[in-house]
Amino acid sequence: MIDRAWGTGECIINTFAPHAASDPQARRTAARMERLSASPSAALAMLKMNAEIDVGHVLPAIHVPTLVVHRVGDPAIPVNCGRYLAENIAGAKYVELPGINHNFLHEPEITDRVIGEVEQFLTGSRSEPETDRVLATVMFTDIVDSTKRAAELGDRQWRVLLDRHDEVVRQQIARFRGHEVKNLGDGFMATFDGPARAARCAAAISESVRPLGIAVRAGLHTGEIELKRDDVAGIAVHIAARIAGEATAGKRWYPALSGTWWRGRG
Repeated sequence: MIDRAWGTGECIINTFAPHAASDPQARRTAARMERLSASPSAALAMLKMNAEIDVGHVLPAIHVPTLVVHRVGDPAIPVNCGRYLAENIAGAKYVELPGINHNFLHEPEITDRVIGEVEQFLTGSRSEPETDRVLATVMFTDIVDSTKRAAELGDRQWRVLLDRHDEVVRQQIARFRGHEVKNLGDGFMATFDGPARAARCAAAISESVRPLGIAVRAGLHTGEIELKRDDVAGIAVHIAARIAGEATAGKRWYPALSGTWWRGRG
């Protein structure tokens, strides 16, 4: 594989991160790493040297607390190697995790599990992560009758229209200082630090997409949300989604200060 593909990223991807085989950016990064790190002959020599290193005879001499963590499907180092280490180090704790990637740092869930295992091993317990909750206004938007329009236009024209819609919505979210949480295919979820700007943003989006020949509906709700890496969660998010689902074309539902709801045309 090194003779055939070194410098293309295939060697690193196949060996250490098979899950990223279909990710163009990951392949470009791996390819650059291969080209900048070693020539094919030097890489082959290094791998051969590493493969010939055997520390098996010193394992019984280890008498400090030891944690061994291994992925079941690791293609770089077979799982039986991790099991062997744990079996031959007195009192070692062995933890087996699912998955196939030797490099787990790009997998948040596995990274958190590894950190948790290390923390428990060192301290005897795991700290519960504090939930990061903030007060925000959540906005959901979506295109009315998107499936019908897509069928009428065909894939190519629908994609062009959708790209234009996305551009318009993002411009308005930025204009009203909102934060785009995610694109939902034919709509968006965004958050704002107050209901007024969120309501004005929803109205502006409704007006801005009319020249495109489409209509949108929007739902807003103000409440506490839970921040999660690239997402948000909590009952406020679900309520905003339900409100958007109740709206019809050209209508928005707003949270009133009293906690009740009123509907506005626009």
